Amino acid sequence: GLSELRARRDELSGRIQAEEAERSRLQARIATLSRRLSDTSESLAGLRSTRAHIDRTIAEMDIASGQILDNSQTLLDVLKKEMGDLGKAIDP
Repeated sequence: GLSELRARRDELSGRIQAEEAERSRLQARIATLSRRLSDTSESLAGLRSTRAHIDRTIAEMDIASGQILDNSQTLLDVLKKEMGDLGKAIDP
């Protein structure tokens, strides 16, 4: 009986060591993945911030382009009217 108990104890000790080693490997893997997750989250935040900045710049440029087109059309209309008025003044 005693030798069987010792054999069982030795078997359990081996299993305990194996499980502890596995736990250590898993904890190390979790730590690595946690660092990667943190790095990825930081990178993602930076990318989103950059994209938001670009979105704002595009919106501002769209507004400015619209204003330029409106001003150009107004200038063209004024020039056409003045050319017409000039033509009337030259050829009454």
